[in-house]
Amino acid sequence: GTLSEPKVRALKRMGMTRISLGVENFDDAILEANGRAHLSAEIQRSWDWIKAAEFPSTNVDLIAGMVGETFESWQRTVARTLDLESDSVTIYQMELPFNTVFVHDAKETGQSAPVADWQTKREWVNWAFDHFLERGYSVSSGYTLVRDPASVHFRYRDMLWTGADLLALGVASFGHLSGVHYQNATHWNDYLQAVEAGRLPVQRGLRPTPRELLIRELVLGLKRGVLDTERLQRKFGIDPLVEWSAQWRGLAADGYLEQIQPWPVLTRQGLLMVDSLLPRFFDADGPDGVLERSQPLVLPT
Repeated sequence: GTLSEPKVRALKRMGMTRISLGVENFDDAILEANGRAHLSAEIQRSWDWIKAAEFPSTNVDLIAGMVGETFESWQRTVARTLDLESDSVTIYQMELPFNTVFVHDAKETGQSAPVADWQTKREWVNWAFDHFLERGYSVSSGYTLVRDPASVHFRYRDMLWTGADLLALGVASFGHLSGVHYQNATHWNDYLQAVEAGRLPVQRGLRPTPRELLIRELVLGLKRGVLDTERLQRKFGIDPLVEWSAQWRGLAADGYLEQIQPWPVLTRQGLLMVDSLLPRFFDADGPDGVLERSQPLVLPT
């Protein structure tokens, strides 16, 4: 892997309060087939360093449905993750970007990409959620469980999802400042040149409309499984329950909502497929129309 004990100690000295280990899976054959930079022995070694450093909050990332995954291998991965007793666990469902060798080969052969379908991945994640809940974890979002909700807080996530400013650090990173969404330079040389010249390495930006910001906070809020519609109405002057009444009724009819009033609450089924439900709230032009309005951003020197 890319982690070392000196790096772990350095991160602790720098004041980092939360550290996340990208475990993904404990099966060496699966890790190798997916081109990962680590194997299971390195996971345990890295975790021992992390525990010894005594970070206030620890997280483990898993990916359900990697190439070569079976339900049996997934069960073993969940069992070993439970043994780590991390403060939180984040479980993603495998997605294959179009530029991967797996998608390229599938196009060439006319066969499906070698990953579990969405229904299977949701079933595996649902099984994992049940087992973490049995061990005392609580659901924090469609992806995350925490051992102690009173002591584990995702301030970064919660602030970002409710519209707080975020300074982007790193190549191609996205940020939000003073009502403007922006992206840093997407090439390393351009990024370094700007930073070394004392300039923000910003490449493009977009000022969303108030309605677009409302939709953004609505769909991000739904990822937590419970939407504070009163907060959105106070902030934007629009009642989401009225503005998207047809969408809420449709979600309830499809079995994805436990309730609409006084605030929407997703069922477990809705929570595990929340990303596929969010486009219901997009305007006709959708995210693509918003992206088309992004422009190169010229900053004052």
